[in-house]
Amino acid sequence: MEERDGRAGGFRKDTVERLLRLHFQDGRIRVSADAQLLMAELLKVFVREAAARAARQARAEDLNKVDTDQLEKVLPQLVCNSGPELQWEQDEYVC
Repeated sequence: MEERDGRAGGFRKDTVERLLRLHFQDGRIRVSADAQLLMAELLKVFVREAAARAARQARAEDLNKVDTDQLEKVLPQLVCNSGPELQWEQDEYVC
């Protein structure tokens, strides 16, 4: 895992910390540097997988460009493959 220029895994550290804090009930919880790095690596893997699946979807549709349509088509499967506890707030995609 790499850390440089205030970034971890290609994501800004403050962005990673904010994403983690979205789910904290207690605002006094602190996020360690190692936790930020690990979360950034997980985000990087998730984003790369989403991009790869969207590209495969575009190829399957004989398209030369990935658009939001392809991302929307692969997102439910990607989220469901990430774990049964992951659900959209509106329960649109319940795994």
